[in-house]
Amino acid sequence: MKAILKIQYLFTFIILITLTNACSSDTEDEYVFDNIEENAAILPEDSEALLFMLEEEKLARDTYEYLDKTWGLNQFANIKKSEQTHMNAIENLLKQSNTSYTILGEGVFSDPDLQAFYDTFKVDGAKSVVDALKIGATIEDLDIKDLEDYVSETENAQIINVYQSLQCGSRNHLRSFMKGLDKNGGTYTPQFITQDEFNSIVSSTNEQCN
Repeated sequence: MKAILKIQYLFTFIILITLTNACSSDTEDEYVFDNIEENAAILPEDSEALLFMLEEEKLARDTYEYLDKTWGLNQFANIKKSEQTHMNAIENLLKQSNTSYTILGEGVFSDPDLQAFYDTFKVDGAKSVVDALKIGATIEDLDIKDLEDYVSETENAQIINVYQSLQCGSRNHLRSFMKGLDKNGGTYTPQFITQDEFNSIVSSTNEQCN
């Protein structure tokens, strides 16, 4: 039993170190996730939501990877690393609940809507720095809204904890992109969350996402 506990503590320590090292001065994300019980069953609708969010976080990571190569901005270089930690957190839940999943190659998505988003983002993001930063704001706007919806649709406390931590990170990312837009003379109008929620987020300081 002591040996098992030591392994569990070591695993948790490694997860925390990995997530902390992925933080950046732009995002200031800090994630502490409670693991669900090994092989714990989750409802089919929760599995579907996790699978979708895995791809949506991949959309963010892959888009920021492309935009980082295109423009070399700190926001994209730093936040793409954070998006990988978002993917890792969801992937961890899928693994522990024995839910099958596949992560496709860069820029490839099984969900047609996410594929359409990525294809559009690549074209629009190459136009200008302002357009690229608007895409970053759009992705975080979408992410926050979808996570809000999924939080309201599940009763699984561990999944809610992860979703809320990811939301916190997305709010920090949105703030970072808006600072970049302000610096470059650009603006963004929210498309998914309400204007009031958007205003509340961008007018407040970065959060510690525990």
